[in-house]
Order: sequence, then structure tokens, then C-alpha cells
Amino acid sequence: MHTFEFLRPQDSAGAVRVAAQAKTAQQGADVRFLAGGTTLLDLMKLNVETPTRLIDINRLPLAKIEATPEGGLRIGATVRNTDLAHHPVVQRDYVVLSQAIFAGASAQLRNMATTAGNLLQRTRCMYFRDTAMPCNKREPDTGCPAIAGSNRTLAVLGTSDTCIATNPSDMNVAMAALEATVHVQGTKGARAVPIGDFHLLPGHTPHRETVLEPGT
Repeated sequence: MHTFEFLRPQDSAGAVRVAAQAKTAQQGADVRFLAGGTTLLDLMKLNVETPTRLIDINRLPLAKIEATPEGGLRIGATVRNTDLAHHPVVQRDYVVLSQAIFAGASAQLRNMATTAGNLLQRTRCMYFRDTAMPCNKREPDTGCPAIAGSNRTLAVLGTSDTCIATNPSDMNVAMAALEATVHVQGTKGARAVPIGDFHLLPGHTPHRETVLEPGT
């Protein structure tokens, strides 16, 4: 694991200011947000992710589940998977989301993992985790060994000739079925993105997985 700076901003605006210093939107970006860390820390240990700054957002007020005036539900970025799956309103009105969370990972991981972290997991396969192998997601234009290699459980839809990895999120499909909206805060202000437009197909840029850009 590489040396990194650990930061704890006092508010969301401070977190945005630090994140705006990121250089790239792909693997190896200078800045990564840390909440549960259930995937990020694993990838850092493997030198797949090599940020120079970690922004701890656990102390920010982002862990609430609240009803909206329109009759929906607003889920904070750092709401733990366990809390979301057990929430009475989610179990009553959004049962597909609760079931999807319970179907994935272990109880220990669900206790740590967060809503934003689950939605933003790196789309990956075994080759992505192995830095001895080429991977277009880690290093664009180096190749995709999964296409002709071990690919039994990888994607068959939404793939390209540069990547056939699968998205590992427990929530993404359920959120898409519920037509959820992702609310993003950045240096250009707040914006709302329908979840169907939030994630990107690999195309020729598999290292870009969402419409998010550093600091925006």
C-alpha cells in the first residue's frame, strides 16, 4: 500500500474542495472518499487503487433516511447497508431494495458498507484486481484478458471489445427498477442524475464508470 494523506473535513463543502484537486477520473486518482472502505481498502492493499489523499466522510451529516415532500425517500450517502435494509419504510414500500441488500455480501460487510459506496463500487473482474495482468480499466489501451480468459461469471450484456466486467453493486439494479435519482454535490453546485443515466457502459473508455468527474 502506498503512503497517503488522511483528511477529515468538517462539512460537505470542505470535502468538495479537497476532492476538486483530483487529477483524473480513472484508477489512480489523487483523491478518494472513505466511508465503510469495504472495497476501497482491499483495492489499495492490492495497489489497484493508489490515492494520495483519503477524505473521511463518516463524520459528515449524510447518514439519514428521510421522507421527501413528494412522498419518496431520501437516503444519505453514508447510510449503512444494514440500516437501509432494515428500515421499516424501505421494507414496506421498497421491498426490492431491502431484498437486494440482504442478498449480497455478509452481515459484517453490510454493517460497514454505505449506500454511496455500494452504488460506486468499481466494476471489476479477477483481472482488474491482478496488477500483473493488463486491464483497460486500470490502464486504458493495455487490453482485456478476460475476453479470452476466465470469464464464466462476467457480463454478457452492455459489454464492449475493451471490457466485459460486471458491476458488483447489490443496490444498482433495485435502484434502477425504482427509478431512483442520485443527488450530487460538487464545485459547480448540486445536480440530480437519474440512476439510469448515472453509470456508463464500457465502450472504449471502461475506466470511466459513472458521469461523475473529479470535483464537479
